[in-house]
Amino acid sequence: MAKIRTVVVDDSALVRRLLGEIINRQPDMVCVGAAADPYAARDLIRQLDPDVITLDVEMPRMDGLDFLSRLMRLRPMPVVMVSTLTERGAEVTLRALELGAVDFVAKPKIGIADGLQQLALEIAEKIRVAARAQVRKLPAAAPPPTQVPRAVPDAPRLGRLSTEKIIFIGASTGGTEATREVLASLPADAPAVAITQHMPPGFTRSYAARLNELCRITVKEAQDGERMLPGHAYIAPGGLHLSVARSGANYLARVLDGEPVNRHKPSVEVLFKSAARAVGPNALAVMLTGMGADGALAMREMREAGAYCVAQDEASCVVFGMPRAAIAADAVHQVLPLAQIGPHLVQRLRETTGMSHNRV
Repeated sequence: MAKIRTVVVDDSALVRRLLGEIINRQPDMVCVGAAADPYAARDLIRQLDPDVITLDVEMPRMDGLDFLSRLMRLRPMPVVMVSTLTERGAEVTLRALELGAVDFVAKPKIGIADGLQQLALEIAEKIRVAARAQVRKLPAAAPPPTQVPRAVPDAPRLGRLSTEKIIFIGASTGGTEATREVLASLPADAPAVAITQHMPPGFTRSYAARLNELCRITVKEAQDGERMLPGHAYIAPGGLHLSVARSGANYLARVLDGEPVNRHKPSVEVLFKSAARAVGPNALAVMLTGMGADGALAMREMREAGAYCVAQDEASCVVFGMPRAAIAADAVHQVLPLAQIGPHLVQRLRETTGMSHNRV
């Protein structure tokens, strides 16, 4: 089997060497070249035609975002961003995911050598996933990296929607943009939304803030013990598990530390299991793009508890692993393209609330 041919692009000679060593230690991949800036990278990519590149977010001469934007317009290929654990690093990384990067690795600000070695398995796994990801060409009309799209216009409201309904979303690789697309299609009075997106600490607050600018509903990082309100989406903080508990007529967000589940923290399994237990038939579940099978069995528990369950289809996924696992577990009622999921949820809510209203 051919090895995954990787090019490392980073202005730090130390990082280039360390990433090259990590890649070359893997039996299924090889570092075929390294570049200190995007101009040298451009020439290497032409010469070597790699399967994956790792790309530093901040570099001299041309920053990583400008280079990524040009690359995804002219020669789309799988890119894993190497980011920094800072607020600025988080914001730039999220923009890189918008532009088409498959995933990112967060390097520490200090102790880079030890930090990268500790991340070696994660780096290798993300390169493997990227090599199999579906990469799409960036349209020429995409906004420049510094431009934040304006808030979407309002949509027809759902009216007297039961506040007992909650939408649950699980996502991993490719999921930051997929989740944004689903949330942006929801009206301002949508039910509460609980989201577990596999993401490390330090990035979910910036992610929530960015989504909050782009959606009709309010998007925030979940806080332990807060009441989950209609018109709000709650994102599991990186490095903590999110679950939902019932308290009288209310639902509360529970944000707790704990062991990783299915190697993830936050884990979709934890969120969906709590949904099956606490919300049952008032839950709607969505499994979006991502590697692995996190949440598939818990989604089946949700379905058995009466929840309505949807999975993203293979053609619109960056990585079809998590939706495929949910479908294989017989956890899913509908498999839909990403663009149809949000409108389908709204229609489902209209139908079910209309039916319940007619029975009264």
